[in-house]
Amino acid sequence: MIDDPGLGRFPFSSIISRPGRQEQDCFFGLYGCQAVTVNATGEEVWDPFGTLRSALWIGGGQWAGKSTVARLLATRYGLTAYHYDYHDARAHNDRRIARRVRRGEPTADPDPDSVWVNTSPQEMADETLAGFPTRFEWALDDLRGLVSGRPVIAEGWGLRPELVAPIIDSPRRMIVMVPSEEFRERQLRELPRAAAVDRAVSDPDRAQRNRLARDRLVADEAARSARRLGIRVLEVDGLDDAEAVADIVADHFSSYLPLPNVYRP
Repeated sequence: MIDDPGLGRFPFSSIISRPGRQEQDCFFGLYGCQAVTVNATGEEVWDPFGTLRSALWIGGGQWAGKSTVARLLATRYGLTAYHYDYHDARAHNDRRIARRVRRGEPTADPDPDSVWVNTSPQEMADETLAGFPTRFEWALDDLRGLVSGRPVIAEGWGLRPELVAPIIDSPRRMIVMVPSEEFRERQLRELPRAAAVDRAVSDPDRAQRNRLARDRLVADEAARSARRLGIRVLEVDGLDDAEAVADIVADHFSSYLPLPNVYRP
């Protein structure tokens, strides 16, 4: 396990009179007094129930165990887990289609070969990274609708450090998990969904090679971004089991977690 706490400056929001705290204003609307978080760039981020400012975030690369760790922590501490990939692949598809309509683009998904085969890993990574900001806004809309007496723990590769950083009050509210090459290879052997592209393509082997190379590039960029922002990077190498990795992540989030075992079956 390689644990890099990261260096550099973290652009979290602050009140001039109370450093280190996010500025919260209140306006009255349909739901009464509604909170607005002012982020590091001075933009208002609507946070009607305070869910975003109290959330815990796990970002990083594919196949690092983010979903597993989030589920374990949700069970241990009675948290609400938000799985980005689940929503991105299902509920967000209507938004994706609506966006294409507004932009005058075809509503159907692109030809699978153009996405997975007749391209390069760098082009795939660039397109993925360029699309994350829009997809992140859709995730924020999901999270805004959640109300919990305990923090929401949100995980997913689209929860990018540079997108999350402006809306949280401390780098300790986020951790970035990336797999070592050895652990990635193990996941490919053991997880059926990781072993092949789930689309009908003319060259499945090339599609899978492109996908894996893209995933490496996207994971590497997540780690670089996190380190620039002072957010902790955890490289998962498979030497520790999921419970042990969850222990490390729980320790990182310890300032924000309730007592464990209260909700454990």
